[in-house]
Amino acid sequence: MKALIQRVTGASVEVDGRQVGAIGAGLLALVGVEKGDDEAAADRLLHRLLHYRVFPDEAGRMNRNLQQAKGGLLLVSQFTLAADTRKGLRPSFSRAAPPAEGDRLFHYLLACAHDAWPQVASGEFAADMQVSLVNDGPVTFLLES
Repeated sequence: MKALIQRVTGASVEVDGRQVGAIGAGLLALVGVEKGDDEAAADRLLHRLLHYRVFPDEAGRMNRNLQQAKGGLLLVSQFTLAADTRKGLRPSFSRAAPPAEGDRLFHYLLACAHDAWPQVASGEFAADMQVSLVNDGPVTFLLES
């Protein structure tokens, strides 16, 4: 699994003009599920999302994690993260998990996130979503599990 994370001062997701998820300060995680991913990969990714130190301490250094910063976590499925872009001018999605498996693992990750942290929101799997965010820093990392 992959997650492109962005430290944000706020982020939201809309589907068909209605807001389906929003957070204040925290992390926006765009999540891609690849073939061969399983619950163990989702568990590792969630651990990293909650504990990756990207928030500033008193000295301004990135030494605090999401839990220490008391931030929100917005999970948004994004199968394009599984694209193979190494050659040509069009992405190949041969690495992406089949939709049913991607849906299952994304919802597994979401359920585990809700169990582990009180401030979790999400988009809708396979929906046409409009994601709005204010990137703080900007701070952006690609996490892989």
